[in-house]
Amino acid sequence: GLKDDRPVLMVVGGSTGAQAINRALRAALPQLLECFQVLHLCGKGNLDVSLEGTPRYCQREYLTDEMPDAYAAADILVSRAGSNTLSEILALNKPSLLIPYPKTASRGDQILNAQSFEQRGLARVLYQEDMTPEVLLRRVVEVYRERGELIDAMEKEPSSDGLGNVLKYINQYAKKA
Repeated sequence: GLKDDRPVLMVVGGSTGAQAINRALRAALPQLLECFQVLHLCGKGNLDVSLEGTPRYCQREYLTDEMPDAYAAADILVSRAGSNTLSEILALNKPSLLIPYPKTASRGDQILNAQSFEQRGLARVLYQEDMTPEVLLRRVVEVYRERGELIDAMEKEPSSDGLGNVLKYINQYAKKA
């Protein structure tokens, strides 16, 4: 149901969803829908039936076979900062606002992942404890405005070509043998 008339914001909270992101996104939804179409992967059991049929808003618990199409359609992402997701973001050069799980709810690895991406200019970070609907809205708009800069940084990132790096090392060490 997405159209070409507005950019697509894809929000990914993981297979079980991210309640803090879901709440802030849904509170900011009227303002977000003025600028974006929103594809919201809200997690199993987290659909909001009161939002069904909202123009330019598509919520799904999760995607499986359709995930490549969703990534292709997305202009920018809001996501947690797990290593698998970050690998996908980097491989696909998707401008992103990362909202890592807070230290109180995790080992802190997502915070480190997000900080690493932000320090290298590959994404922007919003800490969950700083997130309000207004801040989320403002930061999403910033990421959209800065998307060219983020894409350039990802394209220049040496680790983005995993296959090329592996082949380089194989060839390097094969010549020594």
